[in-house]
Amino acid sequence: MVEKLSFKEKVGYGFGDFASSMFWKIFSVYLLFFYTDVFGISAAVVGTMFLITRIWDTGLDPVIGILSDRTSTKWGKFRPYLLFVAVPFGIVGVLTFTTPALSLSGKVIYAYVTYTLMMMVYSAINVPYASLMGVMTSNIKERTTLSTYRFVFAFAGSILVLATAEPLVTALSKTGSGIPGIQQGWQFSMMIYAVIAVVLFYFTFAWTRERISPPKEQKTSLKDDLKNLAQNKPWFILLGAGISTLIFNSLRDGSTIFYFKYYFQNQQAFELPLVRIIINYSTLYLVLGQAANIVGVILAKTVSDKIGKKNTFMYAMVIACVLSAIFFFFKEDNLLLIFGFQFLISICAGIIFPLLWSMYADIADYSEWKTGRRATGLIFSSSSMSQKLGWTLGGALTGWLLALYGFKANVMQTEQAQTGIRMMMSLIPAAGALLSAIFIAFYKLSDSFMITVSDELSQRRNKEADHV
Repeated sequence: MVEKLSFKEKVGYGFGDFASSMFWKIFSVYLLFFYTDVFGISAAVVGTMFLITRIWDTGLDPVIGILSDRTSTKWGKFRPYLLFVAVPFGIVGVLTFTTPALSLSGKVIYAYVTYTLMMMVYSAINVPYASLMGVMTSNIKERTTLSTYRFVFAFAGSILVLATAEPLVTALSKTGSGIPGIQQGWQFSMMIYAVIAVVLFYFTFAWTRERISPPKEQKTSLKDDLKNLAQNKPWFILLGAGISTLIFNSLRDGSTIFYFKYYFQNQQAFELPLVRIIINYSTLYLVLGQAANIVGVILAKTVSDKIGKKNTFMYAMVIACVLSAIFFFFKEDNLLLIFGFQFLISICAGIIFPLLWSMYADIADYSEWKTGRRATGLIFSSSSMSQKLGWTLGGALTGWLLALYGFKANVMQTEQAQTGIRMMMSLIPAAGALLSAIFIAFYKLSDSFMITVSDELSQRRNKEADHV
């Protein structure tokens, strides 16, 4: 019997990525800027910290996947993590954006510790959350729909942050002056986002259910799980595509604030009446991008139903590559083109994300069909691992490239630095998008083949149920 998910359960699942994406977007867009222009450490130091801490954290994701696969509670394998890790997730998020009164070396140590803890807690809640989709339903069409809900909410969470972060920080900084006031503004803003995230994770726990279990005869064997994963070619291909896509995305996100602050002479778009809060071009650009991402998410199912997940993914990345390369040639007075291309590129990025996660669920089914073993958490942890590794490389590259091009915080940038920032918004991300398209060209799990796999697995499970 194929489980059809209720609207409430789809919304409940979406709430989880609304919560995660608020933090993810704050980290990918604002954290490097926070560390350089507010916290007070150099871009090169931040880039190296991103690489060191995230490589460790990336290796942690499969461990969390293995642990969650072996978790057994009355709530299931994955949902308990949403309940018990939500509060630590919020607390560490606030600490990450807190600036202590320490020396420069003390600040660097504090940044390493809090950022490492943040990424560990993020893994502890996000890997089980991602894995949950693989056990809520076995219907591949329902999974794509569920993934669509997830990413509509994910980008809605991102829009909330991008639309409110800068105005909120400005408003909450008014009790102080200068850099200390801005530091306080960031800390208080993160407290608000943390409370929202904790509440939403609770709703995800309460409104979702786990329905798919490993085969009854399956015995716990980490060695067998890892062996099967090592022989799963589609997993490696999707891992490479995911990492490349996140490099593309994180470079564009991480460079945006620097692009508008240091390349544009006029950063202010307009002032909100009554509250007298300035809205910058960077805020409008980022919010427009997230709105376009939602358009892409909604288009993903319709397009992939017609031409398949693989072709939809590949064509979206090729188009994003071409548009990103053209973006390099825009100047400050080409505002309409800058915003227009941001909209189109972001639609392409939005299309691939629900496909990526739906394809990981397909790979979990393919692995069970081929080997007779199911390791949903281990396979889905690779999706989180690809996110982290792509984010790691993209974030580290952003910091290092800024240093390479001679970037100095809070001063007028040289022509070399400005050109470098433009390349980080265009040509370099284009290379990541092209690499992603090349990887996905080798992906072999077609939609028609996966329907056959799903039907055969359903027959197996029905036989097991009849023998119980």
